[in-house]
Amino acid sequence: MHGIDFIQDLAVVVLVAGLVGWACQRAGLSVVVGYLLAGMAIGPFNLPVALVSDIDRIETLSQMGLVFLMFSIGMKLSFRKLRKLGLPLVIATAIEAVVIYQLTRATGGLMGLSTTETVFVGAMLMISSSAVIIKVLADIGATHEKAGQMAMGVFVVEDVIAVLLLTGLSSYASLAGAHSATTPLSHTLLLLTAFVVLVGVVGILFVPWLLKRLSLTGSAELPTLVQAGLLFVLATAAQRAGFSLALGAFLLGAIVADTPQRTQVERTFEGLRDVFSAVFFVSIGMLIDATALWEVWPLVLAVAALALIGRSLACATGLLITGSPTAEAVRVGLLVVPIGEFTFIIAQLGIAGGVLPKSFQAVAVGAALLTTLVAPFLARRSNRIADWTAASEPTWLSAWLTSYRGWLERLRQHESGNLLWQLSKKRLIQIGVELLLVTGLFAFSGPLLGMLLKLIPRDWLFPYGPQILYWVGICLLSVAPLVAIWRNLSALAMLVAEVVFTPYPGQAARFAPMLELTLKGTGGLLIFLWLSSFLPLGGGARWVPLVVVAVVVLVVSLFRRKLIYWHSVLEVELQDRLAQPAKSGTAPGWLVPHAEWDMSLSECMLPDLADVRGLTLGDMGLRAKLGCTVAGVERQGVMIETPPANFALYPRDRVLLLGHPEQTAAGKAFLMRVSGAVTASEFDDVRMETIKVPAGSVLARQTLAELAPTKKTGVQIAGINRHGLRILNPGGDEKLFEQDEVLLLGSAEQIRAFTAWAAEQATVTGE
Repeated sequence: MHGIDFIQDLAVVVLVAGLVGWACQRAGLSVVVGYLLAGMAIGPFNLPVALVSDIDRIETLSQMGLVFLMFSIGMKLSFRKLRKLGLPLVIATAIEAVVIYQLTRATGGLMGLSTTETVFVGAMLMISSSAVIIKVLADIGATHEKAGQMAMGVFVVEDVIAVLLLTGLSSYASLAGAHSATTPLSHTLLLLTAFVVLVGVVGILFVPWLLKRLSLTGSAELPTLVQAGLLFVLATAAQRAGFSLALGAFLLGAIVADTPQRTQVERTFEGLRDVFSAVFFVSIGMLIDATALWEVWPLVLAVAALALIGRSLACATGLLITGSPTAEAVRVGLLVVPIGEFTFIIAQLGIAGGVLPKSFQAVAVGAALLTTLVAPFLARRSNRIADWTAASEPTWLSAWLTSYRGWLERLRQHESGNLLWQLSKKRLIQIGVELLLVTGLFAFSGPLLGMLLKLIPRDWLFPYGPQILYWVGICLLSVAPLVAIWRNLSALAMLVAEVVFTPYPGQAARFAPMLELTLKGTGGLLIFLWLSSFLPLGGGARWVPLVVVAVVVLVVSLFRRKLIYWHSVLEVELQDRLAQPAKSGTAPGWLVPHAEWDMSLSECMLPDLADVRGLTLGDMGLRAKLGCTVAGVERQGVMIETPPANFALYPRDRVLLLGHPEQTAAGKAFLMRVSGAVTASEFDDVRMETIKVPAGSVLARQTLAELAPTKKTGVQIAGINRHGLRILNPGGDEKLFEQDEVLLLGSAEQIRAFTAWAAEQATVTGE
């Protein structure tokens, strides 16, 4: 009964994770710490009787949790958000990764690490824990300060770096099979880029359309089922392509993050994400032997110290190089020290590949726990440490940094004034994206054909029928991007030729066409050589390529304009979706801290059973009672800025409070208070019922506005039947008469109250 055993293990994992996570949260620790401790408690190594002992089932739970964890991480990222972060922050994060790796290399020998272990430890330290950082920022009220926003931007870029690391390290550890084991790392990264572009372009065009069509049905379960299916399909496709499950899940999350349905997907997947993310961390803890952790405690302390000192130093260095002020760079560096999710994934990857000893899982968990415990302490003192560092900066260094920032500003102005770069930048990006798209089609067409031939007979319809039809389809899909590449290349060559010979108008007419033709010919030859190296050859009869070429030429000659038109439509749609503003209302612009004002922004989410649910801001009186104000409310992905006094709050609203830190802390406590008093919803009890106005009723000959039945009994009058004349949704000036049949809408209790009211007799004549 393997299925029953799996369900039993899952029940143990989820229940113990919830209890231990709740205890850690009550103690002020991250729930991730609780999940890891729960895993160590129920795993096969640390108790006389293990609650979960089957390693294979533990690995299955870990893989399932990894898929949902990476999907949720991808949901925090979007291509649009990456564009908003700006190039300086992306460069700063890349510099941070390089500095951390170099620091690890320099200290790896002192820690007794081999070359391979040094590579993996460096990768483990490159990626921070977004879950811990977000919680720490919320606790200290720095989520909406500039340093907090930059810290969140850093871990967003680090997530992208993590995906590249997972792929590169998979190849390094020979986890992707014989192909990756004999393939250079540069080639693997190139295939990764092509895969990401291929999945990204197809996903951005297809997934929003599919989610939109499904959302029109009004059914909540269908989009959830399809989205879950896409998640598993893309995770499996990434694994089959030679990468990892994590890559496919991450990419789908990043694609969905740019869709208008993001809020709906987050809401429907919230429970699954919480359960299986917890399962992942618990499964990591189950693989930890406490005795092994004790045996490697010096290495744990060394890695934790390197993370705390090295990450803060590396991040600050990257930000200083890209022009950030010293105090700001130091504070952001102190905010991004904790490591976590990706540290465990990378350590597990190295152990599974046989290049790391099993004790490294304990090293990863121990170092992550220490950085998680120290992170709040550093974050609360980050302002003072940053100000002290800036004040202690030597005069010569301060002058040099000021001069350097001025040079960077002049460089940015020069770039914006460079006409050739401004005109050619967009075309270069288009050529790169289109080229990677076609590269992905060619590179992964062979494995996909092999999978199809296992399902379809080789001579289906006619000899080599599946191969011919498949390659015709691949070539037709490639024609439009190739035409777009050639047109952009031609325009770019013409632009360069004109700019080069602008100072020499006498020679432009003679030499500009020659330079343009040379650039086009060279570019075309390089593109041909590039793509031909990825096109799989062989596996069929010699005449198959000739038939494919003939069919493609025929189709292109007949439908050339149609193909170009369809490609143009798709390209415009792709650009529109990437360029459109995000509709999810996260936070407003950065609130730059000013010491003289001592104001801060803090946010909280109303619990389902919050005491203030349904109350208006005027009824709460936050400003009068506590001194803080509601700056904005995010509801179902829509941001309502400066809501009025009659605005009511409901469960799951994200409320943004403005005020002194002590005032916002009191406001959060007030809004999130749950007393336990629960009023059951009567939604399921709402029904329609018809009653007759009795003779002499107090309701007779009064207008609905005068009676105000909704205010007095809670019912709504949906219709009136007066001697066969039906009045639907009557207005406030409509009167009721004796013997009128009234269609009531409300709960059973409300309808009984209205019936009793209608039966009351008038006490005064003419009333």
